[in-house]
Amino acid sequence: MSNLHVLDLLFIAVYFGILFGIAWWAARREKAVSSDYFLASRDVAWFAVGASLFASNIGSEHLVGLAGSGAATGLAVGHFEWLACLILLLLGWLFVPYYLKSGVYTMPEFLEKRYNSASRTYFTWVSVIGYVLTKISVTLYAGGVVIRAVTGWDFYTAAIVLIVVTGLYTIFGGLRAVVYTEVLQAIVLILGSAVLMIIGLSRVGGIAGLQAKVPEGFFSMWKPSSHPDFPWTGIIFGAPILGIWYWCTDQHIVQRVLAAKNIKQARTGTIFAGYLKILPVFIFVLPGIVAMALFSDVSQNPDSAYPTLVTRLLPEGIKGLVLAGMLAALMSSLASAFNACSTLLTWDVYRKMRPAATEQQLVKVGRISAGVMVFLGLAWIPFMKFISSQIYIYLQSVQAYIAPPIAACFLLGLFYRRLNGSGAISSLLTGLVLGLLRLILELTNKASGGGLAPGTLWHWIATINFLHYAVLLFVICTFVLFIVSMMTPPPPLEKTEGLTYKKTDVTEGETPRERKFEVGLSVVLVALLGVLWIVFA
Repeated sequence: MSNLHVLDLLFIAVYFGILFGIAWWAARREKAVSSDYFLASRDVAWFAVGASLFASNIGSEHLVGLAGSGAATGLAVGHFEWLACLILLLLGWLFVPYYLKSGVYTMPEFLEKRYNSASRTYFTWVSVIGYVLTKISVTLYAGGVVIRAVTGWDFYTAAIVLIVVTGLYTIFGGLRAVVYTEVLQAIVLILGSAVLMIIGLSRVGGIAGLQAKVPEGFFSMWKPSSHPDFPWTGIIFGAPILGIWYWCTDQHIVQRVLAAKNIKQARTGTIFAGYLKILPVFIFVLPGIVAMALFSDVSQNPDSAYPTLVTRLLPEGIKGLVLAGMLAALMSSLASAFNACSTLLTWDVYRKMRPAATEQQLVKVGRISAGVMVFLGLAWIPFMKFISSQIYIYLQSVQAYIAPPIAACFLLGLFYRRLNGSGAISSLLTGLVLGLLRLILELTNKASGGGLAPGTLWHWIATINFLHYAVLLFVICTFVLFIVSMMTPPPPLEKTEGLTYKKTDVTEGETPRERKFEVGLSVVLVALLGVLWIVFA
């Protein structure tokens, strides 16, 4: 608290005041029915869908990680943000019609409708375990680093307060509270980070001054195929695979789309989120480069770039606005993870065991599940001091390695009716084994200082760029999916009818004028991205 001026505290107090007001409003509207608690009665409009998609994605680890990568290697990490714009269009134009028409509450439920219950069970538990080990823990760790650096608060006290506050409105307000608080959080996050970027650029002499002070190539996004982190081959072929898994199949993202009023509102929301995803390169990555140019010690610890800018650059009062943005990033990610886990545990575990459960019982279990997630978050805090930030990177990579088979099953399952449940579960398990193999070998090789003998298969698996490995995994899992499906009986009609691609499904229920408007927005977004990639080539 000693690091903050009274104006800073005022900004933070206003943020929390509005946040509590929105959460209270949402809790008052919440009914004891499952569609309201888990999907906000499916009446969320496009603006809230888009803002919520953006806020759910941008967590405190983005503030640390994107700025840190910017400080270390330049703008290249921004590829993931701009590729997300295109993947969001894929979500809106390809996946949304089938998700909404199927009436599902969760992504594992859709996988069961298309394939079988084994696929649903696998995806449910992979998602829940992944959220606990990565999304919740990484958000807490990165948030603690930023908050401690900026405010001087005791990390454990701040984390406990934030978890409890976030948990309360998630438990009692359901998805409605999460979505509408995320609208506020998206606005605060963008505003705070934009102010930081503007002040930073003014101090460094603008874009021209910044380019003169950073290593050559920092503003070039396209790197050679041998680049250790962002090879162009991995960006073009590997990153979209991970993007399809994250943006089109991950529960904590897609749940916002499932809550939309209709296909049109959902699709317009994804297009809006696509435009918002252009911003992180400028308001997160670019400030990291500014920090490296202004403060020489940042190059020794790139992950300190964002908090360094906040603590050393911002005047009194403005720091509170940026800190409110950091808190918004932290709380939106936590709320999304809590709510997604709650929905999965209730809908894909409890309801599957008790199909006759009443609406009131489902809502009750949903609240209990969210409470359990809050408890696990609190219980995790004391163990953070034993875990290095590098371990968190490895835990995150687990999901990157299991993403290709999930992306293959969802994407190809929409187009090929012959693919069946046996092929899907075989593909998913193959991907899991090969993904864990990569993770274990990578950890072993780095822990032993490169102990795996060069030239061996094991060393190659441990050291190949993870985006290239994702491409390899996708190819192998696709092969398994097709071969096993062709060697086993075809799926029954109910597994494909209404769940596989038809051109008329994409624009069903929309007028030609509405379609032209959405197509126009999408074309402009793609063109804008093309221009940006050319400018920063």
